[in-house]
Amino acid sequence: MAKVKIQTMLGDIVVRLYDETPIHRDNFLKLAREGYYDGTLFHRVIKDFMIQGGDPDSKGAPAGKMLGVGGPDYTLEAEIKEGLYHKRGALAAARQGDEVNPERRSSGSQFYIVWGQKYNEGQLRQFSRQLKMQKMQAVFNQLASGHRDEIMQMRRERNRAGLQELQDRLAAEAEKQTSGFSGLTDKQREIYTSVGGTPHLDGQYTVFGEVEDGLDVVEMIQRTATARGDRPVDDIQMRITVIE
Repeated sequence: MAKVKIQTMLGDIVVRLYDETPIHRDNFLKLAREGYYDGTLFHRVIKDFMIQGGDPDSKGAPAGKMLGVGGPDYTLEAEIKEGLYHKRGALAAARQGDEVNPERRSSGSQFYIVWGQKYNEGQLRQFSRQLKMQKMQAVFNQLASGHRDEIMQMRRERNRAGLQELQDRLAAEAEKQTSGFSGLTDKQREIYTSVGGTPHLDGQYTVFGEVEDGLDVVEMIQRTATARGDRPVDDIQMRITVIE
C-alpha cells in the first residue's frame, strides 16, 4: 500500500494512494521520488471546496503571477472508477475542461485535495434530480446529433411541425433510456451526508487517493486568505516524500 507525506509549514498530510488507479499512483510516486513537488505551492485554494497544487511553475513564483498551467510534457489517461468518490480528503487529478479535453485526461502533475461540505437529505435529493436532468439532456443531445442532417433540412424548409414531432420523439427516447438512472447511489448519499465532499465532481475527474492523517491541515489550508486567482496571500510550500 503506497503512501506519501505532504509536508507544509502548517503541518503534514499523509495520503494513501489507491491501487485501483495504478497509472496515477505510479506517476505520483515517481514525481515524489524525483523531488518534483519540492518547493511547489498550493497555488489555488477555494474555501469549502478544495486545495490545489503540483504546478512546477509555482516554485519561487513572485506575488501576483498567475499559476495553474504548468506540468510535465505529458498527460495521464483517465482512471475514473466507480466507487472512488470526491469525499472530504480525497486526492484527485486536475485537468483541462471537457471542451478541449473530451477524454478527461489528467494533468501530469497537478492535483487537488477535496474539502467540500456536508449535505442534508433534501439537498442531495435536489442534486439527484439535477443529475438526472443533465443525464437526460446529454442523451437527448446524442440522439439529436444522429439526426443532424434531417434537422437542418427541416429548418431550411421551416418545417416547425416536423421539428416538434422529432423533438418529442427524441425526448421520449431519452427519458426511456435514463429511466433507471437515480442520480446518486446509496453509498454516495451516505458519504456526502456524514463525511462531506464535492459530489458534482464524481465521474468527471480521477480520484486516486485519500488523506489518512492530517485532515486538520487541509482544513487550515482551505481557510487561508487568498488573492487574485485564488492564490494564498502567504505562500504555502510543500515537500512530498514517499513513505515506504
